[in-house]
Amino acid sequence: MNQPLPLSPAEMYERHFVPAMFRPWSALLLRHAAIQPGARVLDVACGTGIVAREAAPLVGEGGQVVALDMNPAMLAVGRSLPAPAGAAIDWREGNAMALPFADRSFDTVLCQHGLQFFPDRVGALREIRRVLATGGRVQVMVLQALALHPVFEVLMTAVAHHLELPIDAVMTPFDLPESEALRTLLVASGFPSAEVLPVSTTVRFPDAERFVPLAVASSAAAVPAFAQLTAPARAALLDAVRLDVEPMVARYRDAGGVAFPMWAHVGIGRI
Repeated sequence: MNQPLPLSPAEMYERHFVPAMFRPWSALLLRHAAIQPGARVLDVACGTGIVAREAAPLVGEGGQVVALDMNPAMLAVGRSLPAPAGAAIDWREGNAMALPFADRSFDTVLCQHGLQFFPDRVGALREIRRVLATGGRVQVMVLQALALHPVFEVLMTAVAHHLELPIDAVMTPFDLPESEALRTLLVASGFPSAEVLPVSTTVRFPDAERFVPLAVASSAAAVPAFAQLTAPARAALLDAVRLDVEPMVARYRDAGGVAFPMWAHVGIGRI
């Protein structure tokens, strides 16, 4: 009997992390976006496009939704999913540091958990400002401090320890935790009106046994030392981290899997 092919990282992201984490975050991001029918919306660092898919019905068939990411595998998964109601999504491969769009092309630009990964955050926000029409707005969502997320704090500390790296090398998702730092970035990028709102949600992974390997693979994916490990070495790392993290994960287990709260900031810039 043929065995099913293993999921690619992009497929794993869509199957496991979008339902558990990124769909709930998307709902919060869009709740504050006040998107109107007919609006032109850009989803920057879209991944497999959950924000774009949720925005499409809001703008309707008369609106425009563009989903941009520099990872073609993520875009391929996004394109393969059933099309949502409303605007047809335009999937684009591109870099947030040099957006492939004309000035004043969009009414709203959204970026969910992407800004902290950009090598030049001010440069990316200036590009976003360039493509916004007069009266437009950007909304970016970034995670609050790692210390507020004990499951990920223990997990990332364990990964860093076993890879013999400083914690800063693996905690990029939590690398922009302060609200004032986010507001300062928006102002420095040319947004005359900027505010930051705290938001929170509960994430739920239905398969408690798979949570740790999934979270380790996700957290360490961009760490060169992890990418260079052989398959047996990766398996050994997962086993070691699982032992370190299991006591903390056990606190958040219930009949439905693993569920825990998370906190983020939504930065809003207007022009």
